[in-house]
Amino acid sequence: MTETTAADPENTLILEIEHGTVTIALRPDLAPKHVEQIKTLVRRRFYNDVPFHRVIEGFMAQGGDPTGTGTGGSDLPDIPAEFSPPGVARFQRGTCGMARTSDPNSANSQFFIMFAPASSLDGQYTIWGQVTAGMEAIDKIKRGAGMSGMVQGPDKIRAIRVAADAA
Repeated sequence: MTETTAADPENTLILEIEHGTVTIALRPDLAPKHVEQIKTLVRRRFYNDVPFHRVIEGFMAQGGDPTGTGTGGSDLPDIPAEFSPPGVARFQRGTCGMARTSDPNSANSQFFIMFAPASSLDGQYTIWGQVTAGMEAIDKIKRGAGMSGMVQGPDKIRAIRVAADAA
C-alpha cells in the first residue's frame, strides 16, 4: 500500500488530545474529496474541542460531531463515497475512516480511528488517513459503554492542524 509520507506537510495532520500528539498522514490518493473536506474543516478549526463521542474497546474511536450525539456534522455538503477495494487499502490499526449513515454518500465531518483491524469495514467505508505517530495517545481515549460505545464525559480534540500551516 502506497502511503503519503509525513514529509508532505500539506497532507499531514497534527492532532492534539489530552493524552498526547498524534500525526496522521492523509491519503488523497485514496480519497481526494474526503481529504479536501477534512483539511477545510481543520483550517476552519471545526474540530477543536469536539469530543470523541463513540469509543468502542478493541474497535475504534469516533469524533467529528460538535453536538457529541453522533447525529451532527458541518455546514459543508456530504461527500460521495470513495471506497477503496480491499486489495488497495484495508482498515488496520491506526487507519482513519469516515463515519456515515446507511447512505454510502453521507459522510460529512465525523471520522474514526481504528484501535485494531476490522476487515468488515474494508470496501464499505472511506479510508482517508493513517496514524503514523502517537497511536499510544489514541489508545488512552476514554471508552464508551455498551454496544453503542457512547461516552459519558468524553475526551476531546484539543486542536488539530495541517502541518503545512504550523508557525
